[in-house]
Amino acid sequence: MKTIKDKELLVAADIAGFELKEAIVKHLEAKGWKITDIGVRSADDPHPEMFHRIGLQVGAKIAEREFERALVFCGTGMGIHIAASKCPHVHAAVVESVMSAKRAITGNNVNVLAMGGHWIGHNMGIEIAETYLGLSMGQGYEWWPNFYEFHKLAYDELEAFNYEEFKANGFKLKHLGEVDLPGCAKPNDVE
Repeated sequence: MKTIKDKELLVAADIAGFELKEAIVKHLEAKGWKITDIGVRSADDPHPEMFHRIGLQVGAKIAEREFERALVFCGTGMGIHIAASKCPHVHAAVVESVMSAKRAITGNNVNVLAMGGHWIGHNMGIEIAETYLGLSMGQGYEWWPNFYEFHKLAYDELEAFNYEEFKANGFKLKHLGEVDLPGCAKPNDVE
């Protein structure tokens, strides 16, 4: 598997996310990242691949464990993220801020992060990518006890989820465990 630790990343964009993807890739490559791009390769492509087809290709590479993480881009980030999410083992999120990118990885262990080229400026996209790639599950937002354990249990239950079993069980979720959650009020000194 190509990993973040080894600075290897999958990226893909449709025509609407192309320019944002290019700005972020240029920045990451300058920092030594090895980028595999499976999306639209030119802003002038007369027949660019549609967002959902690109998203499914990305989802497949994550599902097959070829890559640990991916950055994907379309006009809003929504469509490409929905498509990637159709594949097993994909935990995708659309983000529009550094803080949402931080939470996506630290709390939800997102392996496909989507951004919208219509809404996110290049500098913001670079900051989002840097934040996402610089963290892992359990880092940050740890002001409450059992932060990691709570989110890890949620991740594990989502990974184990099988809709047909869920349906056959009367739509009752199989629990893999429990985590005690004391009050989660954020202290005043935590950003």
